[in-house]
Amino acid sequence: MSREYPVIAITGSSGAGTTTVRRAFERMFSRKGIRAAFVDGDAFHRYSREDLARIFRDEPERKNELSHFAVEANLLDRLERLFAEYGEHGTGTYRHYIHSEDKRMLEAGYRVGTFTEWQPLPTGTDLLFYEGLHGGLVSSSQDLAQHVDLLIGVTPTVNLEWIQKIDRDINMRGHSHEAVVETILGRMQDYVRYIVPQFSRTHINFQRVPTVDTSNPFEPQAIPSDAESFVVIRFRDRDSADFPYLLTMLSGAFMTRPNTLVVPGAQMPLAIELILEPQIEALLAQRRFR
Repeated sequence: MSREYPVIAITGSSGAGTTTVRRAFERMFSRKGIRAAFVDGDAFHRYSREDLARIFRDEPERKNELSHFAVEANLLDRLERLFAEYGEHGTGTYRHYIHSEDKRMLEAGYRVGTFTEWQPLPTGTDLLFYEGLHGGLVSSSQDLAQHVDLLIGVTPTVNLEWIQKIDRDINMRGHSHEAVVETILGRMQDYVRYIVPQFSRTHINFQRVPTVDTSNPFEPQAIPSDAESFVVIRFRDRDSADFPYLLTMLSGAFMTRPNTLVVPGAQMPLAIELILEPQIEALLAQRRFR
Protein backbone atom coordinates (compact mmCIF):
# COMPACT_ATOMS: atom_id res chain seq x y z
CA MET A 1 0.00 0.00 0.00
CA SER A 2 1.37 3.42 -0.97
CA ARG A 3 1.33 6.03 1.80
CA GLU A 4 1.28 9.83 1.57
CA TYR A 5 5.06 9.84 1.98
CA PRO A 6 6.75 6.72 0.55
CA VAL A 7 9.27 4.75 2.60
CA ILE A 8 12.02 2.90 0.69
CA ALA A 9 14.23 0.47 2.61
CA ILE A 10 17.44 -1.24 1.53
CA THR A 11 18.09 -4.16 3.84
CA GLY A 12 21.16 -6.34 3.98
CA SER A 13 23.80 -7.72 6.29
CA SER A 14 26.94 -5.89 7.33
CA GLY A 15 29.32 -6.07 4.38
CA ALA A 16 26.60 -7.05 1.91
CA GLY A 17 27.15 -4.10 -0.41
CA THR A 18 24.11 -1.95 0.40
CA THR A 19 26.28 1.15 -0.14
CA THR A 20 26.51 0.35 -3.86
CA VAL A 21 22.72 0.39 -4.07
CA ARG A 22 22.51 3.59 -2.03
CA ARG A 23 24.86 5.38 -4.44
CA ALA A 24 22.73 4.33 -7.38
CA PHE A 25 19.69 5.77 -5.60
CA GLU A 26 21.55 9.01 -4.84
CA ARG A 27 22.40 9.46 -8.53
CA MET A 28 18.80 8.72 -9.45
CA PHE A 29 17.40 11.17 -6.88
CA SER A 30 19.78 13.89 -8.05
CA ARG A 31 18.89 13.39 -11.71
CA LYS A 32 15.14 13.39 -11.03
CA GLY A 33 15.13 16.23 -8.50
CA ILE A 34 13.78 13.97 -5.73
CA ARG A 35 14.34 15.18 -2.17
CA ALA A 36 15.05 12.19 0.07
CA ALA A 37 15.39 11.93 3.84
CA PHE A 38 18.31 9.51 4.35
CA VAL A 39 18.30 7.32 7.46
CA ASP A 40 21.15 4.97 8.42
CA GLY A 41 20.13 1.83 10.29
CA ASP A 42 23.28 1.93 12.43
CA ALA A 43 21.90 5.08 14.07
CA PHE A 44 19.29 2.88 15.76
CA HIS A 45 21.81 0.70 17.59
CA ARG A 46 20.98 0.76 21.29
CA TYR A 47 24.56 1.02 22.52
CA SER A 48 27.66 3.00 21.63
CA ARG A 49 30.94 1.16 21.11
CA GLU A 50 32.06 2.18 24.60
CA ASP A 51 28.79 0.93 26.11
CA LEU A 52 29.23 -2.46 24.44
CA ALA A 53 32.86 -2.72 25.56
CA ARG A 54 31.79 -2.06 29.15
CA ILE A 55 28.95 -4.61 29.00
CA PHE A 56 31.20 -7.28 27.48
CA ARG A 57 33.87 -6.64 30.12
CA ASP A 58 31.41 -6.88 33.02
CA GLU A 59 29.06 -9.50 31.50
CA PRO A 60 31.06 -11.48 28.91
CA GLU A 61 28.26 -14.03 28.56
CA ARG A 62 26.16 -11.34 26.80
CA LYS A 63 28.57 -10.85 23.90
CA ASN A 64 26.68 -13.01 21.40
CA GLU A 65 23.30 -11.88 22.75
CA LEU A 66 24.05 -8.25 21.83
CA SER A 67 25.28 -8.54 18.25
CA HIS A 68 24.16 -5.68 16.00
CA PHE A 69 21.81 -8.13 14.28
CA ALA A 70 19.87 -8.83 17.47
CA VAL A 71 16.56 -7.14 18.24
CA GLU A 72 17.72 -6.50 21.81
CA ALA A 73 20.73 -4.48 20.62
CA ASN A 74 18.69 -2.02 18.55
CA LEU A 75 16.00 0.61 19.06
CA LEU A 76 13.66 -1.04 16.60
CA ASP A 77 10.52 0.25 18.29
CA ARG A 78 11.81 3.75 17.62
CA LEU A 79 12.69 2.88 14.02
CA GLU A 80 9.21 1.48 13.45
CA ARG A 81 7.67 4.65 14.84
CA LEU A 82 9.81 6.67 12.44
CA PHE A 83 8.63 4.63 9.44
CA ALA A 84 4.99 4.99 10.52
CA GLU A 85 5.21 8.71 11.27
CA TYR A 86 7.06 9.52 8.07
CA GLY A 87 4.62 7.53 5.95
CA GLU A 88 1.70 9.53 7.32
CA HIS A 89 3.16 13.00 7.91
CA GLY A 90 6.61 13.18 6.29
CA THR A 91 8.19 13.87 9.69
CA GLY A 92 10.25 12.05 12.31
CA THR A 93 13.53 12.12 14.24
CA TYR A 94 16.87 10.51 13.47
CA ARG A 95 20.56 10.62 14.36
CA HIS A 96 23.91 9.42 13.01
CA TYR A 97 26.27 6.64 14.17
CA ILE A 98 29.91 7.59 13.68
CA HIS A 99 32.09 5.18 11.66
CA SER A 100 35.83 5.48 11.14
CA GLU A 101 35.24 6.55 7.52
CA ASP A 102 33.01 9.49 8.57
CA LYS A 103 35.82 12.03 8.23
CA ARG A 104 33.58 15.11 8.35
CA MET A 105 31.95 13.98 11.61
CA LEU A 106 35.31 13.11 13.15
CA GLU A 107 36.66 16.54 12.23
CA ALA A 108 33.62 18.02 14.00
CA GLY A 109 34.75 16.33 17.22
CA TYR A 110 32.70 13.13 17.30
CA ARG A 111 34.34 9.83 18.26
CA VAL A 112 34.05 6.58 16.33
CA GLY A 113 31.31 4.38 17.76
CA THR A 114 29.22 7.22 19.21
CA PHE A 115 26.00 8.91 18.12
CA THR A 116 24.96 12.43 17.27
CA GLU A 117 21.98 13.94 19.07
CA TRP A 118 18.47 13.09 17.86
CA GLN A 119 17.15 15.74 15.47
CA PRO A 120 14.13 16.29 13.19
CA LEU A 121 14.26 15.01 9.65
CA PRO A 122 14.69 17.69 6.98
CA THR A 123 11.42 19.33 6.00
CA GLY A 124 9.90 19.16 2.54
CA THR A 125 11.22 15.75 1.52
CA ASP A 126 9.50 13.49 -1.02
CA LEU A 127 10.40 10.11 0.48
CA LEU A 128 12.39 8.38 3.21
CA PHE A 129 15.35 6.22 2.23
CA TYR A 130 16.57 3.72 4.86
CA GLU A 131 19.73 1.66 4.52
CA GLY A 132 20.50 -0.88 7.22
CA LEU A 133 20.06 -4.29 8.78
CA HIS A 134 16.38 -4.35 9.71
CA GLY A 135 14.29 -2.64 7.02
CA GLY A 136 12.14 -5.74 6.51
CA LEU A 137 12.20 -7.15 10.04
CA VAL A 138 9.14 -8.86 11.47
CA SER A 139 9.46 -10.11 15.05
CA SER A 140 7.16 -10.84 17.97
CA SER A 141 7.14 -7.14 18.87
CA GLN A 142 7.93 -5.26 15.63
CA ASP A 143 6.72 -5.28 12.05
CA LEU A 144 8.82 -2.82 10.12
CA ALA A 145 8.04 -4.41 6.75
CA GLN A 146 4.40 -3.30 6.90
CA HIS A 147 5.49 0.36 6.75
CA VAL A 148 7.76 0.02 3.70
CA ASP A 149 6.45 0.79 0.22
CA LEU A 150 9.51 -0.52 -1.63
CA LEU A 151 11.68 -3.09 0.17
CA ILE A 152 14.93 -4.10 -1.52
CA GLY A 153 17.29 -6.84 -0.38
CA VAL A 154 21.02 -6.80 -1.06
CA THR A 155 22.29 -10.27 -0.35
CA PRO A 156 25.49 -11.64 -1.90
CA THR A 157 26.16 -15.35 -1.59
CA VAL A 158 27.16 -15.80 2.01
CA ASN A 159 30.85 -16.56 1.35
CA LEU A 160 31.16 -13.39 -0.72
CA GLU A 161 29.35 -11.42 1.99
CA TRP A 162 31.90 -12.56 4.54
CA ILE A 163 34.85 -11.80 2.24
CA GLN A 164 33.51 -8.27 1.73
CA LYS A 165 32.97 -7.73 5.46
CA ILE A 166 36.43 -9.01 6.38
CA ASP A 167 38.04 -6.77 3.76
CA ARG A 168 36.06 -3.68 4.85
CA ASP A 169 36.53 -4.12 8.59
CA ILE A 170 40.27 -4.71 8.26
CA ASN A 171 41.13 -2.06 5.68
CA MET A 172 38.59 0.66 6.54
CA ARG A 173 37.88 0.14 10.23
CA GLY A 174 41.20 -1.17 11.53
CA HIS A 175 40.00 -4.46 13.02
CA SER A 176 42.17 -7.57 13.06
CA HIS A 177 41.33 -10.54 10.86
CA GLU A 178 40.76 -12.71 13.92
CA ALA A 179 38.37 -10.20 15.50
CA VAL A 180 36.25 -9.91 12.34
CA VAL A 181 35.98 -13.69 11.97
CA GLU A 182 35.03 -14.00 15.65
CA THR A 183 32.28 -11.40 15.13
CA ILE A 184 30.89 -13.27 12.10
CA LEU A 185 30.77 -16.58 13.95
CA GLY A 186 29.46 -15.11 17.19
CA ARG A 187 26.38 -13.57 15.61
CA MET A 188 25.50 -16.43 13.27
CA GLN A 189 22.36 -17.34 15.21
CA ASP A 190 21.06 -13.77 14.99
CA TYR A 191 21.93 -13.68 11.28
CA VAL A 192 19.75 -16.73 10.65
CA ARG A 193 16.96 -15.55 12.96
CA TYR A 194 16.68 -11.87 12.04
CA ILE A 195 18.48 -11.10 8.77
CA VAL A 196 17.82 -14.00 6.39
CA PRO A 197 13.98 -14.07 6.75
CA GLN A 198 13.77 -10.48 5.52
CA PHE A 199 14.79 -11.55 2.02
CA SER A 200 11.54 -13.48 1.66
CA ARG A 201 9.61 -10.25 2.26
CA THR A 202 11.45 -7.99 -0.17
CA HIS A 203 9.90 -6.71 -3.38
CA ILE A 204 13.24 -7.13 -5.18
CA ASN A 205 16.47 -8.91 -4.24
CA PHE A 206 19.91 -8.21 -5.73
CA GLN A 207 22.22 -11.16 -5.06
CA ARG A 208 25.82 -11.00 -6.32
CA VAL A 209 27.25 -14.43 -7.17
CA PRO A 210 31.02 -14.77 -7.79
CA THR A 211 32.34 -16.83 -10.68
CA VAL A 212 35.68 -17.44 -8.95
CA ASP A 213 36.51 -19.78 -6.08
CA THR A 214 35.39 -18.41 -2.69
CA SER A 215 35.30 -21.77 -0.94
CA ASN A 216 37.20 -20.51 2.12
CA PRO A 217 35.96 -16.99 2.83
CA PHE A 218 38.03 -16.76 6.01
CA GLU A 219 41.30 -16.94 4.08
CA PRO A 220 42.56 -13.42 3.30
CA GLN A 221 41.82 -12.72 -0.36
CA ALA A 222 40.80 -10.06 -2.81
CA ILE A 223 37.09 -9.36 -3.26
CA PRO A 224 35.90 -10.79 -6.60
CA SER A 225 35.53 -7.97 -9.10
CA ASP A 226 32.37 -7.04 -10.97
CA ALA A 227 33.79 -8.81 -14.01
CA GLU A 228 34.13 -11.96 -11.89
CA SER A 229 30.48 -12.08 -10.84
CA PHE A 230 26.85 -12.10 -11.89
CA VAL A 231 23.91 -10.47 -10.13
CA VAL A 232 20.73 -12.52 -9.65
CA ILE A 233 17.70 -10.21 -9.45
CA ARG A 234 14.49 -11.74 -8.09
CA PHE A 235 11.14 -9.93 -8.32
CA ARG A 236 8.36 -10.87 -5.92
CA ASP A 237 5.82 -9.70 -8.51
CA ARG A 238 7.00 -10.67 -11.96
CA ASP A 239 4.51 -8.23 -13.50
CA SER A 240 6.35 -5.33 -11.86
CA ALA A 241 9.22 -5.53 -14.36
CA ASP A 242 9.42 -5.05 -18.14
CA PHE A 243 11.67 -8.03 -18.83
CA PRO A 244 11.89 -7.61 -22.65
CA TYR A 245 13.05 -4.01 -22.14
CA LEU A 246 15.58 -4.99 -19.46
CA LEU A 247 16.99 -7.81 -21.61
CA THR A 248 17.47 -5.32 -24.43
CA MET A 249 19.09 -2.64 -22.29
CA LEU A 250 21.36 -4.85 -20.18
CA SER A 251 24.07 -6.47 -22.25
CA GLY A 252 24.58 -10.15 -21.36
CA ALA A 253 21.38 -10.39 -19.30
CA PHE A 254 19.27 -13.54 -19.31
CA MET A 255 16.30 -15.07 -17.46
CA THR A 256 16.46 -18.19 -15.29
CA ARG A 257 12.88 -18.15 -13.96
CA PRO A 258 9.77 -16.15 -14.84
CA ASN A 259 10.57 -13.71 -12.02
CA THR A 260 14.40 -13.87 -12.06
CA LEU A 261 16.81 -11.84 -14.18
CA VAL A 262 20.58 -12.40 -14.22
CA VAL A 263 23.01 -9.68 -15.31
CA PRO A 264 26.82 -9.44 -15.46
CA GLY A 265 28.24 -7.86 -12.31
CA ALA A 266 29.37 -4.72 -14.11
CA GLN A 267 25.77 -4.07 -15.17
CA MET A 268 24.44 -3.90 -11.60
CA PRO A 269 24.39 -0.06 -11.24
CA LEU A 270 22.57 0.32 -14.55
CA ALA A 271 20.16 -2.51 -13.67
CA ILE A 272 19.33 -0.84 -10.36
CA GLU A 273 18.44 2.42 -12.09
CA LEU A 274 16.47 0.84 -14.94
CA ILE A 275 14.47 -1.34 -12.56
CA LEU A 276 13.87 1.04 -9.69
CA GLU A 277 13.42 4.42 -11.35
CA PRO A 278 9.94 3.62 -12.76
CA GLN A 279 8.90 2.10 -9.42
CA ILE A 280 9.90 5.25 -7.55
CA GLU A 281 8.15 7.44 -10.10
CA ALA A 282 4.99 5.36 -9.64
CA LEU A 283 5.13 5.76 -5.85
CA LEU A 284 5.52 9.52 -6.14
CA ALA A 285 2.77 9.76 -8.77
CA GLN A 286 0.36 7.94 -6.46
CA ARG A 287 1.25 10.41 -3.74
CA ARG A 288 0.63 13.42 -5.98
CA PHE A 289 -2.79 12.15 -7.06
CA ARG A 290 -4.09 11.09 -3.65
